[in-house]
Amino acid sequence: MSIHDDLVLQTLEPVTHDLGGFKVHRTLPHRERTMVGPFIFFDQMGPAHLPPGGGIDVRPHPHIGLSTVTYLFDGAFQHRDSLGTDARITPGAVNLMTAGTGIVHSERSPADVRPGGPALSGIQTWLALPDGREDIAPAFEHVEADALPLVEAGGARARVIMGDLWGVGAPTTTHATTIYADILLDASAAVPIDDAAEERAVYLVHGDATLDGLTLEPQRLYVLRPGVRAILSSARGGRAMLAGGSAFATPRHVWWNFVHSSREAINEAKRAWKAGRFAAVPGDSEAIPLPEFTPPKTVSYP
Repeated sequence: MSIHDDLVLQTLEPVTHDLGGFKVHRTLPHRERTMVGPFIFFDQMGPAHLPPGGGIDVRPHPHIGLSTVTYLFDGAFQHRDSLGTDARITPGAVNLMTAGTGIVHSERSPADVRPGGPALSGIQTWLALPDGREDIAPAFEHVEADALPLVEAGGARARVIMGDLWGVGAPTTTHATTIYADILLDASAAVPIDDAAEERAVYLVHGDATLDGLTLEPQRLYVLRPGVRAILSSARGGRAMLAGGSAFATPRHVWWNFVHSSREAINEAKRAWKAGRFAAVPGDSEAIPLPEFTPPKTVSYP
């Protein structure tokens, strides 16, 4: 038994995909755990610098029953969706796209950054929508970096992306109780991780960090025990994410890019996408076809 068993409930190892010019580390969904609070998908993209003339091209694809949250450390994405949204996201800002009954979107490297070779580094997460709100109308929200609260103390700078933390609240819409923060740690920095949420996880993006003396490894999701408090610190500097919220009473199913408590809702989404009944993304018709294999991979980046 580890001396830290009273602190960490689970350590989720990533599934890492090498996509040629960059890597993606995926810790949710995991064979040992599907969700942490509303978080049901957790990807770290990069860091990478893609070849000149290249870029990321995530072609139009559908979602139901979830919100996607895109947050970049470096680089840029151009988001387009079936609502007619055309929005560029840059580091420190957040794109929140709520699928609800159904939405289609694409994410591509902007044309103006491709000649020099685009940078890519960030986190994309999916948040399952709670009971009673899985089938709300689709929506898109962009929150600029300077609108997100920044808490500075103890050599740490923590940007609150969603929810209420350290006495401040982000303006980003939440459909369930959610906490989400980007924590940048200087050398010898320390920041408290309190017990404000029922389920919480800490993810080390890069650098070094410890949690009450437990050495954290990059690209692992450390799921904390409910009710415990801890100190996140770093000797030489690092970057970590804090994610969590209230536990869901009803399990969620995940198939490709669809999330729902009802398997029939997912099956209907499959039929609708295959039959072309989802709305299109204006000016971006190169859609990803419905996977014919089982189980399918979630959305791929090239």
